[in-house]
Amino acid sequence: MSKVEEFEELRPLLFSIAYRILGSVSEAEDAVQETWLRFDDSATRPTSTKAFLSAAVTRVSIDVLRSARVRREEYVGPWFPEPLLSDPYQDPARSVELADSVSMAALLLLERLSPLERAVFVLREVFGFGFDEVAAAVGRSEAACRQLVVRARRHMEAGRPRFAADRRERQELATRFFDALKDGDVGGLQDLLAADVQLVGDGGGKAPQLARAIIGAENVARLLASVFPRLARIDVTFEPHELNGQPGAIFRDRDGRVLHTLALDVLDGQIQTIRSVINPDKLGHVGPVADAWAIDREVKQARRQSK
Repeated sequence: MSKVEEFEELRPLLFSIAYRILGSVSEAEDAVQETWLRFDDSATRPTSTKAFLSAAVTRVSIDVLRSARVRREEYVGPWFPEPLLSDPYQDPARSVELADSVSMAALLLLERLSPLERAVFVLREVFGFGFDEVAAAVGRSEAACRQLVVRARRHMEAGRPRFAADRRERQELATRFFDALKDGDVGGLQDLLAADVQLVGDGGGKAPQLARAIIGAENVARLLASVFPRLARIDVTFEPHELNGQPGAIFRDRDGRVLHTLALDVLDGQIQTIRSVINPDKLGHVGPVADAWAIDREVKQARRQSK
């Protein structure tokens, strides 16, 4: 097998490792490309190509994350991971860990960890690497990696909700939610929302976004039921689509360009959090991006004319 063939066979795994460490599709793709360059430049073939490439993409991702964290401290408004339409790496033996670790909620918990803790946790807890492989990847002793995993696990478990929904329950609830959204049904929406539900948006200062989180079932239901009909009047549509392993939707303008995504956290039979990503810098991998400011002006104009 050639170097290219070996690399391409492992590309889905490398991207999945990088995305979980970085929370960014574009940065993960860049990390994978840098890993290829390092592999291509190496004069000798490693004993284990998987171990070599996994270690390389981990080190690249740690370096990128350290600089990215500085930028995120200056980010305008809430920062969310770039929405992931589908995880390219599948492993039936670890399907639960893989699905759980890519959710928006889990990735935001990972943001609490140091870059090293995050990398060690991802390799060990998500992908099941041995401690010898983890140690080689991050340049620490096995004992140090065990301590890092314990600390990371403690942080992650402290932030996890106690009740999880199964896949079918999530999808059924999401279907009802988006039907109610399409109809502008305040009561129908409110019935599906947790009492302390939060609606939060990530515009990064580059698109219209909520000034603050909207909290409470009635407040969120009324806002959603009023906003979507206005968007529909200017031909904004949405298509339900799984995002980060959770139910969600992609909103598009009349020309099919991506306006924003909406992801739902479903727990204990109710929607707990609704996250919207409208920052255009985070949507390019989904498709051509709409001009959110122009749509905002069009909505306001249509609203004035209807009065």
